[in-house]
Amino acid sequence: MPDGEREAAVTPQPRWSSGIKKTIISELRAQGGIAAPLAAMNLTWFAKTAITTAFLGHLGDLQLAGGTLGFTFANVTGFSVLTGLSAAMEPVCGQAHGARNHKLLHKTLLMAILLLLVTSIPISLLWLNIDKILLQFGQQKNIALLAKKYTTYLLPDLVVISFLCPLKAYLSSQEVTLPTLFSSGIALAFHIPLNILLSKTKGLQGVAMSVWLTDLIAMLILAVYIYNMERKKKSDIVKMSSEERGGWWDQNLRDWIQLLRLSAPCCLTTCLEWWCWEIMVLLTGRLPDAKRMIAVIAVVLNFDYLLFSVMLSLATCASIRVSNKLGAGQAQTAKESVYVSVGTSIIGGFLGALATICARGHWGYLFSHDREIVDGVRKMMMVMAIVEVVNFPVAVCGGIVRGTARPWLGMYASLGGFYLVALPLAVVLAFRAKLGLSGLLLGFLVGSAVSAILLVVFIVCINWSKEAGKAKRLAGVNIGDEDGDDEKEVKENIRV
Repeated sequence: MPDGEREAAVTPQPRWSSGIKKTIISELRAQGGIAAPLAAMNLTWFAKTAITTAFLGHLGDLQLAGGTLGFTFANVTGFSVLTGLSAAMEPVCGQAHGARNHKLLHKTLLMAILLLLVTSIPISLLWLNIDKILLQFGQQKNIALLAKKYTTYLLPDLVVISFLCPLKAYLSSQEVTLPTLFSSGIALAFHIPLNILLSKTKGLQGVAMSVWLTDLIAMLILAVYIYNMERKKKSDIVKMSSEERGGWWDQNLRDWIQLLRLSAPCCLTTCLEWWCWEIMVLLTGRLPDAKRMIAVIAVVLNFDYLLFSVMLSLATCASIRVSNKLGAGQAQTAKESVYVSVGTSIIGGFLGALATICARGHWGYLFSHDREIVDGVRKMMMVMAIVEVVNFPVAVCGGIVRGTARPWLGMYASLGGFYLVALPLAVVLAFRAKLGLSGLLLGFLVGSAVSAILLVVFIVCINWSKEAGKAKRLAGVNIGDEDGDDEKEVKENIRV
């Protein structure tokens, strides 16, 4: 072959590689700008929980048991529900932001706050009867009464969270995450002095009060920021079309149905995952040497919570990027974002596993000096390292399907992977095969892998050009000639 023809034959490959490389780098930068502040913000939540637990421990073993039980009950029955419901804002607000439909953004924020406030009413009644519920499950009366006292003084946090979660989702769906990080950091700075002051004067009740007061500080900072942000937008009202102005109180029945259709599966997905891990802790209590095994799994899961802060940020980032791009009608860009997100989750899973392996020799000593507990933590963290490899892709793929406004796919994956596979298999391995705590974790490993496979299959089957059209309709944008041209261009890009 002549030299000229040989050169012509090889030149397309570097151009193609260069284009792919540029796309990946650009997407990684965009996702990093969203995910990094979110990860730091989630770490402040972990720090707040650790500080709260430490102050409960200083009050005494009984207060630690009662307060921890009350906080766990509050997480399972309250905060998981409110967090799950607010997750429905991600696809709606994300696609509305991509489509520049500010009215939909505004009214979705108010509707979400109202929805969470209404949901808080039955949750409050449940919390006020926590002692009766715990006694029915065989809990000691003195611990149950302390748990009730803790949750009673934690009740205001339901109202605070009903505002805080939607405000966070409202900003993050517009790829604005730094204010959320700063508000969480400032609130955390107040958490320690609040605990010192209130635990001395109010005891257990004071520790509970410090939790919602800390959240209140973060909520007020975000509320002030959003108020100023919206005022700044109003100053440019001349440049804005009628579709971009106001809309705060323009809710109708269709808007509520749309939000409820998304919030139910989002809530169920979040709750199913949270509850499944809590069930595993309860199952651990039925193992031989239950006291030591519960201590081991508690320490191991504390490290998992650290990694979960990164998983959650990557999942939220994936949801935001996909919803924004679909709302803007950029199907090909959304597809590219998905590929980068999945690749990042796989790398994150291996890095999380590596971190777990590296920390296994020292992590146990931070919580206990009992040699048997420390050795148990070292062994179980090796198994947990394998679980983390799968957990990252599960979380991120769940964020992707949520961003397409089809969160029920994540719900099906959670039901199939965790409840039809993980829990039954964990029981068989732990009790029938007598593998103990290792068997429980191995059961969850298989269940997580099944969830990941289901989610990947769902994502592979998505027609991104159709999803872009659906997003336009969800965001309330009329697809005219110009959008039709965009759709044609998207389809041509996909063919290529």
